Amino acid sequence: MSDKRDVRNPLLFECAWEVANKVGGIYTVIKTKVPVTVSEYGDRYCLIGPLSYKTAPMEVEPEEPTDPDLAATLDSMKAQGVKSLYGRWLIEGAPHVLLFDTGSMYHKLDEWKGDLWNLAGIPSPPNDHETNETIVFGYLVAWFLGDYVSRQLDKAVVAHFHEWQAGLAIPLCRKRHIDVTTVFTTHATLLGRYLCAGSVDFYNNLQYFDVDHEAGKRGIYHRYCIERSAAHCADVFTTVSHITAYESEHLLKRKPDGVVPNGLNVVKFQAMHEFQNLHSTSKAKINEFVRGHFYGHYNFDLDNTLYMFTAGRYEYRNKGVDMFIESLARLNYRLQKSGSNVTVVAFIIMPAATNSYTIEALKGQAVTKQLRDTVTEIQNRIGARLFEHAARVHGDQTVAPTPDELLSSEDLVLLKRRIFALKRNSLPPITTHNMADDANDPILNQIRRVKLFNHDHDRVKIVFHPDFLNSNNPILGLDYEEFVRGCHLGVFPSYYEPWGYTPAECTVMGIPSITTNLSGFGCFMQDLIERPQDEGCYIVDRRMKSVEDSVNQLTDHMFSFCNKTRRQRINQRNRVERLSPLLDWKNLGIEYSKSRQLALRRAYPDQFYGPDGEPYVDMESEEDYFGGGVGRMPPMSVPASPRLRGVATPGDIGTLTEEMQSLKTSDYRGNGWPSAEDDEDSYPFPLVMKIRSRAGSVMSGASTPGGGTFNSLTESDLQQADEALSQVKGEVNGTH
Repeated sequence: MSDKRDVRNPLLFECAWEVANKVGGIYTVIKTKVPVTVSEYGDRYCLIGPLSYKTAPMEVEPEEPTDPDLAATLDSMKAQGVKSLYGRWLIEGAPHVLLFDTGSMYHKLDEWKGDLWNLAGIPSPPNDHETNETIVFGYLVAWFLGDYVSRQLDKAVVAHFHEWQAGLAIPLCRKRHIDVTTVFTTHATLLGRYLCAGSVDFYNNLQYFDVDHEAGKRGIYHRYCIERSAAHCADVFTTVSHITAYESEHLLKRKPDGVVPNGLNVVKFQAMHEFQNLHSTSKAKINEFVRGHFYGHYNFDLDNTLYMFTAGRYEYRNKGVDMFIESLARLNYRLQKSGSNVTVVAFIIMPAATNSYTIEALKGQAVTKQLRDTVTEIQNRIGARLFEHAARVHGDQTVAPTPDELLSSEDLVLLKRRIFALKRNSLPPITTHNMADDANDPILNQIRRVKLFNHDHDRVKIVFHPDFLNSNNPILGLDYEEFVRGCHLGVFPSYYEPWGYTPAECTVMGIPSITTNLSGFGCFMQDLIERPQDEGCYIVDRRMKSVEDSVNQLTDHMFSFCNKTRRQRINQRNRVERLSPLLDWKNLGIEYSKSRQLALRRAYPDQFYGPDGEPYVDMESEEDYFGGGVGRMPPMSVPASPRLRGVATPGDIGTLTEEMQSLKTSDYRGNGWPSAEDDEDSYPFPLVMKIRSRAGSVMSGASTPGGGTFNSLTESDLQQADEALSQVKGEVNGTH
């Protein structure tokens, strides 16, 4: 059957739990990647997800399938009771989407659980709702794919699955010999997330974990089995970063074939000053909040105030909040000791269980609003009186109005009342909400332990906002993107962060950030750029250093940032923003193309290679061999800035480990770097990209979390080591 399938124009089904169903970060990955996938596949691309009646009506426009085989398959499933929704997802790219209602097949759950046990030895406990959903969804997807490829016999079908909730269909397709080729991408391993949340030295002990025992102890053995079987049964297995590749190799026991980093849709402004203008308008809104929150203790200069923030899921240890708060306490001490006039307001934006806004936080916004309204009112009256006075002056009279004539006693009384209302006996609160479990909240307890209570003498103030940001919020009325643009520095010292969208979003918006070499994003930047800190992307070493050293390094980064002049900060924002092409899906989407092409080669080798193992097609001469969408690299006039040594691209670090030479995909889709003319004036300093040979990058995710290549020892290195050793031996013998 495989002889007949057309591997040049394959069909692509991409399956994830978060298709048209926002739960977490994978929704962002899928949604932002759609435009580049649609540009490559057009209508040969369809996403598959679960049908959520709550969100689907807003996200999907129903339509009839135009592919007769697809229509016949859905009709046949419908006749057996399967409810589904087919249409277009209302996002940029408008891809086809197919959503299955898992509830419509719950009566089959026990039968399918039994089948799963007989087929793959995967157990499933009775009351785990998430696993039940996963099993029903997996069986529906495998049913659909099996039925579809038995009707559609012309084109090869690639099925790409994200995460364990969508991955159960992979072992089912393999066992049933369904003629599709599969790709599985894990964005974070189940076990990794659980182990890191406990206090384990995770990365240094990865190879020693008894994975079955650890999964069983945490009650996730059945989920772990699904994840592991998906990883082992897929034709191609990928992860989102080198650090996750290293983790997957040890926890899932399969070395990934490559790394597919997460991108963003980067919208470049025509003029450099446009995103700087956005920064100042958003900062003005944060200033408003700060005046209200710190009323009565607002004794610092907002022009000398820096806004730092951390944000994400409330995972106290994994997201590095413990390290952030400890470093803020040390930063506070260093700013006080150095006599600095800089104030830092540090925001922690992490949704947690809360009851309501605190009275203090609401009152602060109210009294400052009253004061502003009163001052505006008095301003208008003074203006009217001044005009009236000036209009009455005749000839040579130069009598200027006295303050008493302009500011009436009523005005003064009103103003005094507003100013007295700003007095408060308590300190500004460290949180904007009443926490559901205040006494046991780890973030609040650590802030209490390091005594950062927003005293007048503190140079570092803290605001913990345990809720999502929203422009309708009565206290901090900004959307997340607007808030990020108004800040000066994002701080994300994560311990467990398979990729790290928060620092990536900061980079694209031109906001400097601090991340770690245990986050996928941090490794990515470290692998690509010679000195990332010069480009406003600071990376804290949490792998080779003790906790104490890492905290000090983070404090150093924040302290040096506080010592920058305003002009230096503006320059740094420009430098950060020009890194955004590195994170653009137009470039990173190539890695997904490579993984799909590799899957096709593994599934249909006889269509690519002759009996002697030589490839049939000369890839150089036949430009549009795969899928019609991956463009050739444009002729590259190396721009003055960023300065590339050779052609080092994001594609090089995510290179797949197999047959790199014969894949020959281009690393860019015609979206070059800024040209020399645009950038020469703005940036006197070149961006130095690391040289990365094809041979070097074949070790994708190999033996180190960074996935870097090893430098082999030369003969002279060995001689030097011998000499040093003999010298040490001589000294030791001499002393005894």
